[in-house]
Amino acid sequence: MNKKTIRDLDPQGKRILVRVDFNVPLDEHRQISDDTRIQAALPTLQALLDRGASLILMSHLGRPKDKPEPQYSLAPVAHHLQTLLPQARVRMASDVVGESVAILAHALQPGDILLLENLRFHPGEKKGDPAFAAALADLGHDYVNDAFGTSHRADASMVAAAQAVQARGGAAVAGLLVEKEIAYLGNAVRAPRRPFVAILGGAKVSDKIGVITNLLDKVDALLIGGGMANTFLAAQGLEMGASLVEGNALDAARGLLAQAGDRLHLPTDVIAASSFAADADAVTLPADQVPGERMVLDIGPATVAAYQAVLTAAKTVVWNGPLGVFEFPRFAQGTFAIAHTLAGLHDAVTIIGGGDSAAAVAQAGLADQVSHVSTGGGASLAFLEGQALPGIDVLDDRA
Repeated sequence: MNKKTIRDLDPQGKRILVRVDFNVPLDEHRQISDDTRIQAALPTLQALLDRGASLILMSHLGRPKDKPEPQYSLAPVAHHLQTLLPQARVRMASDVVGESVAILAHALQPGDILLLENLRFHPGEKKGDPAFAAALADLGHDYVNDAFGTSHRADASMVAAAQAVQARGGAAVAGLLVEKEIAYLGNAVRAPRRPFVAILGGAKVSDKIGVITNLLDKVDALLIGGGMANTFLAAQGLEMGASLVEGNALDAARGLLAQAGDRLHLPTDVIAASSFAADADAVTLPADQVPGERMVLDIGPATVAAYQAVLTAAKTVVWNGPLGVFEFPRFAQGTFAIAHTLAGLHDAVTIIGGGDSAAAVAQAGLADQVSHVSTGGGASLAFLEGQALPGIDVLDDRA
């Protein structure tokens, strides 16, 4: 990555604006049920604190409608962050910008942290509003992007705020998490150890056309599962019963099949259910024998074995999207079997591309047994598609 990072920054005595991704799930009691994203930011925060900085943290949470909504307040995050960084003083701002926030920010001492309220409480955030971004930039001296999960969005806090800091003579650099994400994903796409295998799942082919197109000339094998496999099988002329099939993506699927040749692998057997339900009756069937009343909800054991055989020889693996409806235990077996296979590839680089695949690996208890679990589903997908990431592109280049 030819971008400057916090390693190139002199933060001593400075207020550092840090865009983090604290968009964490909250339970019915507004307690954090999974703090993975907060934990992922700690190395950057600690490194800056250790070097004499004070921190102003910016994040969104959930999908408020451009105005304050109490259920989306970041207050629970501030409380939790204090428990994770007990040596720091963590304060919570009641707003994102404004006089009261500026007073708090300018009163910060080295080692202090100020967490701003939810960025999306202001309409200027999603609109990339320069005035809103300038108000954010006024709070600090330098800017750090450690929110890989939102780096594919041109939100005010991701792009315009960095530009406003740069216009004032400040630095805009990457945090350690963003550096790590780009290193793993970038090396996988540009210079993978071979064989290089990609696993793509999820519901829709249309969501992954860009990824498949970008990876086809880079991978040695592409393993397809999830609902999107149904569309590929239907494109080959197979009857898929009541399964999810994207009719408007059939032509695209045929084109990809023709382009991929024998590099693209599809299920040969499936788990077909009587309905979309956790307790639905399920049977294992050849992929070309799905009856009209049944729907495919997982890959079958023969497919699992075939995919495992391909993966055993792999030296680089990128996985994005579950291979079945893993939320239902009965239809999670294919996904979990592949997760266990990746966990056993000790001589390979194994990268989980965020989102549902990351959740599945965590659910299987294997997150610490793969090389890297991305914190950004949408961002990692955009990266694998070969798209530019605005939140990365705006950062200072190394000479």
